[in-house]
Amino acid sequence: MFKNILVPVDLTDADLAKASIETAVGLARASNGVVRLLNVLPITPIVLAEYVPADFEAQQRASSEEALKIVARESGLDADQISTAVRQGGIYHEILEETKAMGADLIVMSSHRPAMRTYFLGSNAGHVVRFAKCSVLVVRR
Repeated sequence: MFKNILVPVDLTDADLAKASIETAVGLARASNGVVRLLNVLPITPIVLAEYVPADFEAQQRASSEEALKIVARESGLDADQISTAVRQGGIYHEILEETKAMGADLIVMSSHRPAMRTYFLGSNAGHVVRFAKCSVLVVRR
């Protein structure tokens, strides 16, 4: 069925990510597939650049990589079935780029319940669903 599954993870909301990770793990086990956990870091606004340490982005990346490794270990999948990646940029753009880079055939992501602002502006999940070249499963808690 699905062999390469991408799971975008918002490390600031672990509870929200839990359902999508569990879903992806179940699908990977059923099809002997692999899972990649992805965290997207925002670009530091130029206005704030002078107020943060010079190695701020490197620290953020290292922190995200370590947190994703912990999530991967706790997923219950064998180490050869799960990997992690950290990207920096616009969330949905980087999700779509990682999908392409890894050859994902499924994206499993969590989404908040729609709010009035997302009806007008759209959400990251909405953009991914709209523009992904593979199947997307949006998991709600």
